[in-house]
Amino acid sequence: MKIRLSLEAQLTIFLFVLIACIIGLFSLINLWFDNLLHSALVSGVLIFPLSLTVLRLYMNSINRILLALKDGFHNFLDNDFSVSLANIRNDELGDLIDIYNRVGETLRDERLHLYQRELLLDTVIQTTPLCLILIDDSGAIIYSNSAARKLFHQGKAINGLNFKQILETKQKPFLRSVESGLSGLFTVTEKDGNETYHLTQNQFLLNGRKHQLYLFKSLTKEISRQEVNTWKKVIRLISHELNNSLAPITSLAHSGQTLCERQDEKKLGTIFATMGERADYLKSFIEGYARFSKLPKPQCKKINAYTFLSGLLQVKKFKLDCTQEAANIYCDPAQLQQVIINLVKNAHESGTQSDEVSLSIRVLDKSFEVQIKDRGKGMSETNLSNALLPFYSTKSEGTGLGLPLCKEIIEAHGGKILIANRFNGGLKVTLILPNLITEQAS
Repeated sequence: MKIRLSLEAQLTIFLFVLIACIIGLFSLINLWFDNLLHSALVSGVLIFPLSLTVLRLYMNSINRILLALKDGFHNFLDNDFSVSLANIRNDELGDLIDIYNRVGETLRDERLHLYQRELLLDTVIQTTPLCLILIDDSGAIIYSNSAARKLFHQGKAINGLNFKQILETKQKPFLRSVESGLSGLFTVTEKDGNETYHLTQNQFLLNGRKHQLYLFKSLTKEISRQEVNTWKKVIRLISHELNNSLAPITSLAHSGQTLCERQDEKKLGTIFATMGERADYLKSFIEGYARFSKLPKPQCKKINAYTFLSGLLQVKKFKLDCTQEAANIYCDPAQLQQVIINLVKNAHESGTQSDEVSLSIRVLDKSFEVQIKDRGKGMSETNLSNALLPFYSTKSEGTGLGLPLCKEIIEAHGGKILIANRFNGGLKVTLILPNLITEQAS
């Protein structure tokens, strides 16, 4: 077992040994010279350098440890916690070395945990659809995530650039909303339609300097989803109330018609028959709206694009631009078939010849696009902006649910639908859907 001696005990032993050596050496020299003064002088000359040598040897080990501790703490100040000290002492210096090593180990663990938390936070920030930009008091961007780079600079790095200069290259609502200093909603007109954003602005001090944090969030899909949910609630409420009234009306009309037949009241029977027919028509009309409000969740699976689209030629005539070597796509085939048939039907009803209605598909890395084109009259700007709203129809007998139903199906797939007029007349409808096959394979 290693004996523990404190520094005080070591120094006391050293002094006792030194005094004993002085007395012994003095006694031997005094026997030799037999003169007290000469013996004292000779003893001093011999013992003084010897004592300094022994003391220096003893202090060298202490000085080395203190110097190592000093260098180690300087490393701590430089955020280097990798250096540990070997401990071969069993005294207060040994305890100090143990504490130093434990502090270094704790700091290493804390830095590792902090790095992992920072990595997790940065991963979350970089993958969030929320656009985040941090600028300093000079207006320079010091931090941005991938969504912000994509929104403001086509995915290129923007750190170090002046934020105001970047905003001047975007649509005016961006710059006006930032300069207002207020948080709130603003709308931007883009080629694919209107986009609604929510801006949050926060100012704080960082390292004694003012910094501004901007958070941009696209709310177009959320607002559209809430609008659709509201329409669905209205439809369910109206359907419920009308069905409650239609059932007795239908029953009474049937009873009246039966009674008239028995009494040979042909004219009155015709009236009751017409009432029953109109009630049945109204019931089927309501059921169509009810189907829109109860659209099932897509059951997506992998299908061959050419086989799927060529099969639709048996239902509707159109010009197919798709080869047999086309890649597979991932979707709910029944729902996507319903969308395409509806859009092709609209193209035919626009007055376009069958050979002028075309359908093409383009499969990209993580998405695929289906385009339906015609050469009809196209749409006015008002009709284009309202075409996807429920109950809005340009047809005299239309229900206004065809395109909204297509939109609901495509957005349930995680995609979007775009409608635009073609050059030289006609309409182009583009369906953009995520293709999860490539993501699953990777």
